Amino acid sequence: MRAFQRTLAGACLGITAAAVVGMAEDNDYRLGPDSQFNPAVPHGKVTRFSYAAAEGSVFPGTVRDVWVYAPPGHDGSRPAALMVFQDGGGYVSTNGPWRVPWVFDNLIARNAMPPTVGVFVNPGVVPSAQGTNALPRFNRSLEYDGLGGDYAAFLQSEVLPAAEERAGVKITSDPNLRAIGGASSGAIAAFTAAWERPDLFRRVFSTIGTYVGLRGGNDYPTLIRKFEPRPLKVFLQDGYNDLNIYGGNWWVANQDMYSALSWAGYEVIKEWGTGGHDSKQGGAILPKALAWLWTGAPGPVNPGRSTNSPVGQATLPGAAWELVGQGYKLPAGLCVSKDGSVHFTDGPSGRVFRVGPDGSVAVAREVAQGTQSMAVAPDGALMAAQPEGRRIVRLEGKSEERFLATETGVKDLVMASNGTLYFTDPSARAVKLLDAKGKVAVLDTGIEFPAGVCLVPDQTLLLVSDMVGQFVYSFQIQPDGTLAHRQRYHHLHLADDPRGSGADGMCVDSLGRLWVATTVGVQFCDQAGRVNGILSLPEPGAWATDVCLGGRNLDELYLAAGDKVWRRKVNARGALPQLVPILPPPPRL
Repeated sequence: MRAFQRTLAGACLGITAAAVVGMAEDNDYRLGPDSQFNPAVPHGKVTRFSYAAAEGSVFPGTVRDVWVYAPPGHDGSRPAALMVFQDGGGYVSTNGPWRVPWVFDNLIARNAMPPTVGVFVNPGVVPSAQGTNALPRFNRSLEYDGLGGDYAAFLQSEVLPAAEERAGVKITSDPNLRAIGGASSGAIAAFTAAWERPDLFRRVFSTIGTYVGLRGGNDYPTLIRKFEPRPLKVFLQDGYNDLNIYGGNWWVANQDMYSALSWAGYEVIKEWGTGGHDSKQGGAILPKALAWLWTGAPGPVNPGRSTNSPVGQATLPGAAWELVGQGYKLPAGLCVSKDGSVHFTDGPSGRVFRVGPDGSVAVAREVAQGTQSMAVAPDGALMAAQPEGRRIVRLEGKSEERFLATETGVKDLVMASNGTLYFTDPSARAVKLLDAKGKVAVLDTGIEFPAGVCLVPDQTLLLVSDMVGQFVYSFQIQPDGTLAHRQRYHHLHLADDPRGSGADGMCVDSLGRLWVATTVGVQFCDQAGRVNGILSLPEPGAWATDVCLGGRNLDELYLAAGDKVWRRKVNARGALPQLVPILPPPPRL
């Protein structure tokens, strides 16, 4: 019966009977010489300590054991490469399937990997406050299975500094010389840490990875295809007898991961086998996997690139984010004049900046403090939102401001080529209109936190982002300027973040694609409302507030994030709302 099941499984996967027999024989995985103690090579030193997280920690109240392997001859005077292992106690042991200290000793001795500090981290637990007759809170799934940057931040700000201090090691800051690995939930934790923070880790060792629906890991194959590729090198292992339970099928999920990484142009290899949810195959192939993972070090790990992907088609090779300016208190209000000049406000300082078509940056004028969003009128004048003063003004001359609307909440605004001005008022959950006579009309109150607002290229639809929700709403503009047929239309990807999508400022290009500043990056959607690609933010964790397409050819994507303004060349051309409407090509449905 067992042989029949193997043959059937192989047939379903397109594997020949002969191959299945060979795979079945391989299920008796054995440790090779590189996993054994070798008295002829120098040996590293392992230090163990307990780490208790304080109240201000990423994971407050947790305690955990940490082991640190110092490579032979390492005295802490010069930085060494780094590799972090989750579920560290199993990896540091020399009695189980991994025996990492011995594997490191042997590979370092023959230059198959650089001298490397190993940091082995157990998952945290929060001890019971009620004594021994109660369970602790077990943090493993929280720390490992969840998406987002929390675990990477915990390693960076707490565990690694503690390892350097308590074990007397020195770790390189070069992410090309930093690897991270694990099995099962520890594997997805490793991938997530590198995915979220390629500035910290770029080499990933993953066995029987839990890329399934426990805490959102099943989204990775889709995200990998949509995100701008990152500089990661990934080793994957799994067996076709792995788990198939309520969260998903591990074997299928790992194949989906490999397919996505390959399609997106990443440097990735896989080792498929017959095993179940165990470390037999992983331990046996660890030396070979590490030798491959460290190949090319200390050289750079390059990002993948797929010209077939929408993100590959919308971006340009080598065109990275470049800094326009920094040190602003709250940059926002990106808008573009007919000549490609980009304007933005630094609200708390009361200044408006202009980035000329040549890229030069200068203070254009002084305005009332608290000025936030801006829009360009058909005659070239700037319209500005002043939320603190509850008004909308027209900026005239060098310093004059003419009130257009008062006693109204306002956040973002956009002006159509016919002079109609639409704006959002989150305090009233409202989308509003300001007509030529200065009258404000409430058009909609059905969005939880209406934030960014923009017009499609032919100016027949108004798009409004919901900062705390997942969707960008689409309204049809009626002949009298009012709105109808509201739909939750553009479906955005969410971060593991209680603030929601963070969707704020938006712009459109001449093809009708919508570009949205969100917490996960700049997401761009096709006309049908589907996210086609996501550009990573230039700095991890920076709050992105606004985006526009400007520059001499309207092909530079500007982004306000944190206290900085950035830009990068893209393969897109902006459509400016104050100009004559243009008809984009129809979408592929």
